[in-house]
Amino acid sequence: MLRSFFIALSESKNIRSVAENSAVGQKLSRRFVAGTTIDDLIVATEAMNRVGVRVTVDNLGENVTNREEALHSKALYHQLLDEIDKRKLDANVSLKLTHMGFDVDEALARDTVAELLDHAIAIKSFIRVDMEGSSYTQKTIDFVRELHRRPNAAGHVGTVLQAYLYRTDEDAALLCSEGIRIRLCKGAYKEPAGIAYPDKRDVDINYVKVAKKILKSGVFHGLATHDEKIINTMKAWALQEGVSKTSFEFQMLNGVRRDLQEQLAKEGWGVRCYIPFGTEWYPYFMRRLAERPANVLFMAKNYFKG
Repeated sequence: MLRSFFIALSESKNIRSVAENSAVGQKLSRRFVAGTTIDDLIVATEAMNRVGVRVTVDNLGENVTNREEALHSKALYHQLLDEIDKRKLDANVSLKLTHMGFDVDEALARDTVAELLDHAIAIKSFIRVDMEGSSYTQKTIDFVRELHRRPNAAGHVGTVLQAYLYRTDEDAALLCSEGIRIRLCKGAYKEPAGIAYPDKRDVDINYVKVAKKILKSGVFHGLATHDEKIINTMKAWALQEGVSKTSFEFQMLNGVRRDLQEQLAKEGWGVRCYIPFGTEWYPYFMRRLAERPANVLFMAKNYFKG
């Protein structure tokens, strides 16, 4: 019930407008969001790199409504890639197609992401095309496959699959067969039972099943989860199957289980922290609460500290 409540809140434009412009909302968002500027992001990224944790950076935003917003997003991502290269950060970037104008002008979005991929290739970096709601799943997979076939693009572009979708097992097999890197997560959008597992237990079972398959593919993948039971299961399985600690990575969100992130890094496992920044933090923030409603109590207890 709480999950559905927070997902519904994430889609409320009126509440979003109030929250993103309020001091209280901005303070609460700092639990998960590095800040609103690139400088804020750099500070957070360098802090994680110092404890042996890699970073994925993301400028928050989705479903832009005009070309000007899309072009602004494009310029900012080029700036992010430049900063990663200049500062030698152990980081890459993640972006959403709708943030690049996919709903406004699909050709513009495709050209934009292709340009960003060329930039990433030039600096020996990587771009993750994030997954959005199920209406974008097939289009995102098709586009990433096209991008991966570009000259020198292999290993420089990947996407995200969501374990709560029934189709994910087949999608993972296809992407692995083409050497495309996957970030496997559970999923944070509200989807109908006709296409997604409604029960958490079934999502967890599917997550582990798909995770074991992709880690046997020989392609470098990311397992995005804070579920310590699943993490321990995958650690034990990897050691038993002879899957190297450095052949994949665990991925977690900024502000969630940093203790576990640092512990895994000390144990020699690959770890990456997803760090978002920007003024359009509200939908992301609400989806994080939907994934883990216990965060509400945590933030209530800590709001007046610091």
